[in-house]
Amino acid sequence: MVNMASRGAKPKPAHLRIVDGTHRNTRHGDADQAKQAVEQSGASFGVLKRPKHLKSHALDAWKKYIEPAGWLDGSREPAAILFCELWQEFRFAPVSFPAAKVGQLRALMSELGLTDERNRVLDESKKDKDEFFDD
Repeated sequence: MVNMASRGAKPKPAHLRIVDGTHRNTRHGDADQAKQAVEQSGASFGVLKRPKHLKSHALDAWKKYIEPAGWLDGSREPAAILFCELWQEFRFAPVSFPAAKVGQLRALMSELGLTDERNRVLDESKKDKDEFFDD
């Protein structure tokens, strides 16, 4: 378990290391074993399902931030729901949203892997082409 007051970057979940290609056998162990562990974890927790009670901005947050995050499984459901509900509270009254809740929102985004730019899928067709190296 990671303490909130510990220094440095939080350890990345095995699934994210596999997805973004940063898994290193020397640091994290055998890649095949890590893949099997991730698959077993996903099978035991199941797919992350949207709760029926989400409405308004919470539902928008689920569709915009949680659904595209394919690395999330059922074990992250409570954090995902809390993130969406805090997002809705922020959208309803941003001026009266206290700094403590901003910290909670940021921590949940980090825990869910939403702040790591390496998790974002890039559309290669929209990328600028290099005149010398791209055909």
